[in-house]
Formats: sequence, structure tokens, C-alpha cells
Amino acid sequence: GCLDSPTKGKVFLEGKNISLLSEDALSQLRGKTIGFIFQEFNLMPNLNTLENVMLPMIFQGVFLAEREKRAKELLINVGLGERILHQPAELSGGERQRVAIARAFANNPAVVIADEPTGNLDSVTGERIMDVLTNLHKVEGKTIVVVTHDPRIAGYSEIIVNIKDGQIITNHKQAAEVLWQR
Repeated sequence: GCLDSPTKGKVFLEGKNISLLSEDALSQLRGKTIGFIFQEFNLMPNLNTLENVMLPMIFQGVFLAEREKRAKELLINVGLGERILHQPAELSGGERQRVAIARAFANNPAVVIADEPTGNLDSVTGERIMDVLTNLHKVEGKTIVVVTHDPRIAGYSEIIVNIKDGQIITNHKQAAEVLWQR
């Protein structure tokens, strides 16, 4: 997610070596290129659903009318069109995670990184969240990186990279049909 600099090697994002960028330049690049979905949702409790999704667009200089339009479209896409004025405390865990997903896509990033996006949810809600993510992948054509300990959630992926103690131990394409292709 370009939050740290590599200790070895180089990381390029949109053709730029992130180690050579200033904090401001890296922050701008990250804000435009990467969307984040956190396990704990990280919604602003004093903002409603629409405002939470609009927030990252403010930092990219998107005008208010466009922010509102895009945020409403994203919330409709994740099934929350009727909940745009609700506060996070008025939403279920699954609804909060869908707000977080909409927010991650707000700046139309090339890559979305989801850190245990189903970790705090029951299995049925977790599957719904993965269905939302896979649908956004199919519709938007975005790269989605999911970090998970749950083999069922990993089953949604075309490529699985297993990491143990900071080392890649396997990196393979799945031979079987992946869930997102159904």
C-alpha cells in the first residue's frame, strides 16, 4: 500500500520509484492509485454514509457536485442507496463494510487493498462482502488484493500468495474455478 518503504528492492507505482518520492508526492500518488479497505471499517462516526464516501475525494480536489454524484453511485452499487444519510452507528457490520468498500473506490483507484475485509463479520455477511468486491472487480476491472487467513475467502482469488514469517512460501494460480468467475 506504499505506507512503508521497502527494505530491499524497489517498488514502482505508475512508473515511479516510491522510495524516491517526497511524503507529499507519495501521499498524492497513493490517494489516486490505491484504495484501502480495513477490517475495522475506519468510518468517521460524525459523518453520514454519503460524507464518509465523499471524504477521500476532497483530498484529490474533486468538486462537491462530482463528489456527491460519484459517492451516491458507489453506494447504490454496493446496495446502500437507501442508507446514504445514516450514521455509521445506525448501520450493521456488513453495511459499514460496504460503506468502506464504496469509500475505497471513491477515487477510482487502479488497485484496492482489502485487509481482512470479512474478519469481523459472520460467514454469510462475509460472503456477501466478497460478492460485492468480486462484482466491482468484474464491472470496474480493478485489481483487488485481499489479505485473509480464511481459506474460503482466498477461494475467491485467481492468484494466491501464501506468506509465512514475512516470506513468500507459495505463489500460484488456482487450477479450479474461482468463486468470482461464477
